[in-house]
Amino acid sequence: MLGSLGFPELLLLLLIVVIIFGASKLPQLGKGLGEGIKNFRESVKSGGEDKPKNGDEDTHD
Repeated sequence: MLGSLGFPELLLLLLIVVIIFGASKLPQLGKGLGEGIKNFRESVKSGGEDKPKNGDEDTHD
């Protein structure tokens, strides 16, 4: 679906965002979105490190 967006559609989306948030809030919105993506990527990368592997589990009998 994302591949079917053309230049006119992207311009329309940008215009709607500017109308809703205002031009002065766009840098803050972009910064927040970038930080959110960065945190998401870090959590995905560290997600595999937090889980114990099959041979590393402690079993207390």
